[in-house]
Amino acid sequence: MNQTAIGRRQFSVGLGAAALGGFNLARAQGEGRIVLGQSAAFTGPAAQLGIQFNLGAKLYFDRLNAQGGVGRRTVEIRTMDDGYEPDRCAENTRKLIAEDVFALFGYIGTPTSLAALPIFTQAKVPFFGPFTGAEALRQPFNRLIFHVRASYYDETALIVRQLTNLGLKKIAVFYQNDAYGKAGLDGVTKALAELKLAPVATATVERNSTDVKAAVDKLVPAMPDAVVQISAYSASAAFVRAARKAGFGGTFYNVSFVGTQALADELGKDGAGVVVSQVVPSPYQPSRPITREFLEAIKKGGDKVQANYSSLEGYLAARVFTEGLRQALSGGKLSHDSFIAGLESLGSQVISGFPVSFSSSDHSASNFVEMSMLTGDGRVRT
Repeated sequence: MNQTAIGRRQFSVGLGAAALGGFNLARAQGEGRIVLGQSAAFTGPAAQLGIQFNLGAKLYFDRLNAQGGVGRRTVEIRTMDDGYEPDRCAENTRKLIAEDVFALFGYIGTPTSLAALPIFTQAKVPFFGPFTGAEALRQPFNRLIFHVRASYYDETALIVRQLTNLGLKKIAVFYQNDAYGKAGLDGVTKALAELKLAPVATATVERNSTDVKAAVDKLVPAMPDAVVQISAYSASAAFVRAARKAGFGGTFYNVSFVGTQALADELGKDGAGVVVSQVVPSPYQPSRPITREFLEAIKKGGDKVQANYSSLEGYLAARVFTEGLRQALSGGKLSHDSFIAGLESLGSQVISGFPVSFSSSDHSASNFVEMSMLTGDGRVRT
């Protein structure tokens, strides 16, 4: 059975068990468990983003729990599938909060996270480690939201800088027609404007769609040097193939949300030369402590976890979340306020070789961005 099939089976079982468990979660918080709620895509064209992030986070929490947890409390994630659709995410968020989860963790995507924003803000429930770099979740400042990853502005600034340093100034943008795509478009436009440039053409694809014909018909005739893609892996792969078939000979750049390994798997040999910006270190090169720790955890009990950027980001998010828990529990009683204060008290430090920084006025832990490139054999090179 392939990784996708394993993941889907695992989450169908998990969601069924969660439905049977019902409102027992409300009592679980006082029984030596800290229950987190995650609404994410576990089915549909963006499923691998939710599956891989969750598996990485669960890998860390399972290891933590086996060692006694934090303050004699174990940490568990309650998952709900939203298919990367905002309305479903909003409903899931209401249910998770009604069931008294301690915090919301690892939401996948900008439109879904924005749908949850007014709900968790009103309920005053922490929202930790969303898999999005959108500015709308960073500004204005919300004390409930904590980011582990860099922003899309950070990613697109590096993409534009790399392209223009290579002398490639005719840049087009293929973006998802929603809050995520527009956040990425804004980032590219902003970075180009600082160089007195602008996108030569832009075109969209609908969320959870691979119908890219109109976008190809619009962008390829503009003859860009490069296309920056702000979409999920299925649509990005479809665009790469269709644009090349239509005669486009330039390069393709993607932001990290695309799901690097999922994109590589979708493209196969057609992925050669496609570039992706990354907000966590390479999961394949054990030169960094966080990667060594991650790969060692897989070796010791994570046989269902595929080592890729999405799963490493989930693992890192769980790692940082736990540091906040330790700080909160060191002061005694665990509450939303003590957890927020615990994270803010981390200040600037290095966690397993990965620099993070939180304060009472800044909840964005990192601006780490580096570039990677797909090879023609389904691998990723940094």
